[in-house]
Amino acid sequence: MMARSFDIPCRIAVEQSENHFHAHVELADGIEMEPGDKVRVHGDPISIPFGRREVFHRTATVTRAGPLERALTRLAAYFDLKELYEVSFNPGRIK
Repeated sequence: MMARSFDIPCRIAVEQSENHFHAHVELADGIEMEPGDKVRVHGDPISIPFGRREVFHRTATVTRAGPLERALTRLAAYFDLKELYEVSFNPGRIK
């Protein structure tokens, strides 16, 4: 049940403006992430000035989760999702 790790090139798109504030990592070869998997992007921290959008190319280490870790991650996600909503069947307003 050892975690499997491998290095892969990645593309990082960073934008910091009044309309967008994000950083997206795309792994090469269309590698898909699954529950419990981890990605560590190597290199110096990225900082861009406000109003800019830039793309960086780096190397990332992907660590695949084993079957037990994947199942535990899915179970935890199910319970975390339930915290996002609350359903009430009370008639009228809550006092």
